[in-house]
Amino acid sequence: MPILLFAEHDNNSLADQTARTLTAACAIGGEIDILVAGQNAQAVADEAARLAGVRRVLLAEDEALMERLAEPTAALIVSLAGDYDTIIAPAGSAGKSVLPRVAALLDVMQVSEAIAVVAPDTFKRPIYAGNAVQTVQAMDATKVVTVRTAAFAAATSTDTAAPIVAVSAGEGPGKTRFVENRFAATDRPELASAKIVVSGGRALGSEEKFRETILPLADKMGAAVGASRAAVDAGYAPNDWQVGQTGKVVAPDLYVACGISGAIQHLAGMKDAKVIVAINKDADAPIFQVADYGLVGDLFELVPEFERAL
Repeated sequence: MPILLFAEHDNNSLADQTARTLTAACAIGGEIDILVAGQNAQAVADEAARLAGVRRVLLAEDEALMERLAEPTAALIVSLAGDYDTIIAPAGSAGKSVLPRVAALLDVMQVSEAIAVVAPDTFKRPIYAGNAVQTVQAMDATKVVTVRTAAFAAATSTDTAAPIVAVSAGEGPGKTRFVENRFAATDRPELASAKIVVSGGRALGSEEKFRETILPLADKMGAAVGASRAAVDAGYAPNDWQVGQTGKVVAPDLYVACGISGAIQHLAGMKDAKVIVAINKDADAPIFQVADYGLVGDLFELVPEFERAL
């Protein structure tokens, strides 16, 4: 059962999500090829070739693939799809953009955000904001699957490199063009892959208080900064800090929730963290039902005290 894994990367280095998706692909079983689509991405292909369990790496380089826009990238994957039983990708920004188009062009169903592999054609995925887990069987000849990478460990690297094969990028539809990327400059870890996350909620009251209270603790711990949707909607934090059902799904070693009540939409994005610490003045807040450690009290007193104790 040959499997094609669409790699997540930035043309310079391979994203950790790709190694985690490889673990899911190995659970499906079969020979696995990794597709690196980009421009000047030889270093990414070299990194992918050293992942354990990879048969070969397909490297497609073209200016149209530099940002993995949905139309040209989907056309590339569809041109290769005839050789594979399963097409799989991380449920990141690229995977969520490209694979639904691939599934539509192939006229097959997509299994989204798989968290476990039951059989080569059967997967588990969360529904109802993670409150239930659905088992889905894909009946199509070609399976198209995105993976919630927080549910899988990263595949290891080896000293032996798989062969790298250049493939043609082909002709894309040319309906879209890349204009520019705008990134928020930060020295903190990237939220989706951080080992420690410190998040703040609406209880912080203002953007000023959010930054005065949360950022020093995050910097002291070497943590990424997250926020609840309520805090983002109120303007306390930027959109790319949002954790939850409509934000980013994280599974760090440590998640510190400050002034977050624990609505199910937020829990869907962080309840897979290995250790959860909650700081909230409401002892009955739902966040305490999933927390490993809880502090009940005024977060404006407890968080600075927590920081000083580190």
